[in-house]
Amino acid sequence: MLGPLDPASLSTPAQKMLTAPPKMQEMAARGIAPGIRPGELVVLLVAFSKSEVETVKASAEKTLGALPEPVLTGAIGAPLHPLAIDALALRYHERIDVLERLLAMPSIDIDTVLSLARVANEKAAELLATNEERLLQNPKIIEYLYLNKNTRMSTADRMVELAVRNNVEVAIPAWKEAAAAIANELILEASDEPSPDDLLFKETLELGAALRADGDEDGDTHEELDDGQEVLKEKYLPIMQRIAAMTNSQKVRTAMVGTREEIMLLVRDANRVVAMAAAKSPALSEADAEKIASNRSVGADVLGIIGHNPEFTKRYTVKKSLVENPKTPVSIASQMIKHLRESDLRLLEKNKNVSGPVRDGIRHHLSRRKN
Repeated sequence: MLGPLDPASLSTPAQKMLTAPPKMQEMAARGIAPGIRPGELVVLLVAFSKSEVETVKASAEKTLGALPEPVLTGAIGAPLHPLAIDALALRYHERIDVLERLLAMPSIDIDTVLSLARVANEKAAELLATNEERLLQNPKIIEYLYLNKNTRMSTADRMVELAVRNNVEVAIPAWKEAAAAIANELILEASDEPSPDDLLFKETLELGAALRADGDEDGDTHEELDDGQEVLKEKYLPIMQRIAAMTNSQKVRTAMVGTREEIMLLVRDANRVVAMAAAKSPALSEADAEKIASNRSVGADVLGIIGHNPEFTKRYTVKKSLVENPKTPVSIASQMIKHLRESDLRLLEKNKNVSGPVRDGIRHHLSRRKN
């Protein structure tokens, strides 16, 4: 964890600048600090960026974001304070030449690496993923890179495989599914250029984002016909074709970082590992869960995940839909019965779509209420 700056770690001129009058600090905040080394200047800029003097703070922020090249080069050419590394890494992470030097510094704080993993572009993510020892020691890096849409799919696969091989569990909502999905897949070696699968994954996410911007209000990809069957809406055919061409590991990751529409496609996937991953997506809302709970084309595993999620089952209509859906595991539906209104239970008791064991449970529950 990044701690506070210890003034004693700085040279005498830099220490004096920390307590100098605001006018002098403002000059230093603009990068004018004769006699102070580039690395220490960056440390001062970080300190001044938290100043209560607005002009000092604003100048420091501006200077940190646009350091003169000699200052930047000089700063990364010598050991740096962790606070300075953090400031430069987050502001210059698109400069791979700069980031490479910063990541190699022994004093870099793990919180800096974690912050980078969240915001890294494709090249920066590739660089972060090369240090396997650091990944294994800090699985949160794998988690953040996996959930970062800019990380190549092939790189995500390699990180998952690395963790599985070393018995390291990662706090991804669908970690078990992600680990299972790569079991029989070819893991590509790192390369300078993205693979066809990397491009497929990236383009699918981009198409999904475009459809989301022009999406339906209900967020679903299918419409139900009068006979109860559902058909894919025509606008989602192109993305469905792309998803169909994906490997299971690509589908699982799309379920974690994709749009609601992509998730609603994946939750219907014929592969149970993929469908279960979609049901665990952090992007699913209670409204989405309600649609899934009432959908008879999804599998029992998916309905079980919905039924075990306390955030989803707070909604009355989710509980009612799970009881009504014949594919819901009996153990889940039985738990929901006791939370339903008597009027709804009497209707469900006569509903032929409700499974026999669940209707028996409803009758038993109603008879107990009478007594």
